[in-house]
Amino acid sequence: MTDSNQDKGEKGQGPGFEAKDFDPYMLKDPETMALNFARALENLGKAASAWLAPRENGEIRTNTADPVTDMVKTLSKVSEYWISDPRRAFDAQTKLMTSFFGVWMRSMQRMQGESAEPEPDRKDKRFADQDWEKNPFFEFLKQAYFITADWAEKLVTETEGLDEHTRQKANFYVRQITAAISPTNFVATNPQLYRETIASSGENLVRGMKMLTEDIVAGHGDLKLRQTDMTKFAVGRDMALTPGKVIAQNEICQIIQYEPTTETVLKRPLLICPPWINKFYILDLNPQKSFIKWCVDQGQTVFVISWVNPDARHAAKDWAAYAREGIDFALETIEKATGEKDVNAIGYCVGGTLLAATLALHAKEKNKRIRSATLFTTQVDFTHAGDLKVFVDEEQLTRLENYMDVTGYLDGSKMATAFNMLRASELIWPYFVNNYLKGQEPMPFDLLFWNADSTRMAAANHAFYLRNCYLRNALTKGEMVLDGQAVSLKSVSIPIYNLATREDHIAPAKSVFLGSQFFGGKVDFVLAGSGHIAGVVNPPDKKKYQYWTGGPAKGEYEDWLISAQEGPGSWWPHWQAWIEAKDGKRVPARKPGGDALNALEEAPGSYVLEKA
Repeated sequence: MTDSNQDKGEKGQGPGFEAKDFDPYMLKDPETMALNFARALENLGKAASAWLAPRENGEIRTNTADPVTDMVKTLSKVSEYWISDPRRAFDAQTKLMTSFFGVWMRSMQRMQGESAEPEPDRKDKRFADQDWEKNPFFEFLKQAYFITADWAEKLVTETEGLDEHTRQKANFYVRQITAAISPTNFVATNPQLYRETIASSGENLVRGMKMLTEDIVAGHGDLKLRQTDMTKFAVGRDMALTPGKVIAQNEICQIIQYEPTTETVLKRPLLICPPWINKFYILDLNPQKSFIKWCVDQGQTVFVISWVNPDARHAAKDWAAYAREGIDFALETIEKATGEKDVNAIGYCVGGTLLAATLALHAKEKNKRIRSATLFTTQVDFTHAGDLKVFVDEEQLTRLENYMDVTGYLDGSKMATAFNMLRASELIWPYFVNNYLKGQEPMPFDLLFWNADSTRMAAANHAFYLRNCYLRNALTKGEMVLDGQAVSLKSVSIPIYNLATREDHIAPAKSVFLGSQFFGGKVDFVLAGSGHIAGVVNPPDKKKYQYWTGGPAKGEYEDWLISAQEGPGSWWPHWQAWIEAKDGKRVPARKPGGDALNALEEAPGSYVLEKA
């Protein structure tokens, strides 16, 4: 062996990867590894039994409204286009194989110690481990994965004859598949997982399969993916701590009024209408980042609707019920507690959509109780509603409605899965890898605890929302019928503060911007940095992110953004100034319930404690 060849042999198979770098991949204790593999398989069998048992005894129906059936049907339309023409199929396969060959040649050059043209850096944090670059085997897997993912997405893009909705669904499902088959998700193809499995002789897999069983049991036969340590938090003990009282309740909500912290308060009370998908305490996670507490500290008399976690008893509660027994009930409660008819209102996400529809209903009825409205990440027009539209078409809705007709509600886990699928590479697969392959318990995180504290959706309410908003876009067309009356946003003339967040994947900023143009009065459109949650829950003292203000929300969103003025940090003070400019009168601080209503229980109340 020549000196140069000997040098190559000692240094390993490629530049930057030496022989000693193979050590972490070499099996040290085969006996213990075999024993742990057997234990892991035993735990996997328990997980399979936990999954099968409720299906065999009828607790879980096998024809539930999941997206798998629709995914197969949608992607079959793409495959039919390419397979129907042999030449077209051959060209597509040739492009893929040519790309694979190019990666293979560059990998061989590296293994022989030759310089090779570097692959483009994708900046994908899934591939942060250094052996995705240093080790030729793993580097080849990474590049082959990127090539395959790009090729599959291009197939959808170039498929002719697809309508817009089908193409959107196909793109979405392809992204789900490519996220699932990433080499980072498997022990044998992830260098970090491989090293950890060797180092622990498979003990990580024993722990992981045990956790998998526990999570399927916790989900009553479905996987309840743990994203945080659920034992470290409790509502009312670690979060939802702002002092207040439940002063009224009915079948679908409790009304909470918070204790004042200032000697005087704004004369006009503030009503918050949160989404019923998840729970209201996202606005009161802890004292340091509680929007509710901050409002109280600014001298606002704050009332919050805490929605019931519905079950079969609430099956017939539709949007009219949530408007009348939710928002209108809250307004009546506020008048009893404070003597005030005029109210400022906030709606968050679907709570904002309900608020907007209720404002249109109020305008028709000459009800002027709500004098200004603030909408957080709220869609009223669903033209640009993003990937959630993937789950809404006539066929899927009919299947979902048939399912809810039996149960009376949609289980919260179904909605949680849909939201997680919007960002599967961040919200599903990293937790799958860390929990079940590394065997690591997730870190405690209050936001993820809230996210996992899911809620059910009443059948009539959820069906009305999906059909009228996502499917028919009825609200901005003036075609929504609420409580027997056709309503129009054009009749809503009160001032509106419409907040979007720049990275929102649930209510895209472009969608919120377009919705601003359908109201009949002045709309102040404000764009916050970050996403659906962090962009809203952004206390001023954190000095994080930024917000943009500009002229009227007219024309195209992209043009508005170019001319908008950027402000540093939180938008909260900007909003408070907007509220006070509408009516800055102050009165002595009010106790919860006033003289008319007695406290039923301490905040955050009992409705929010009900688990799905």
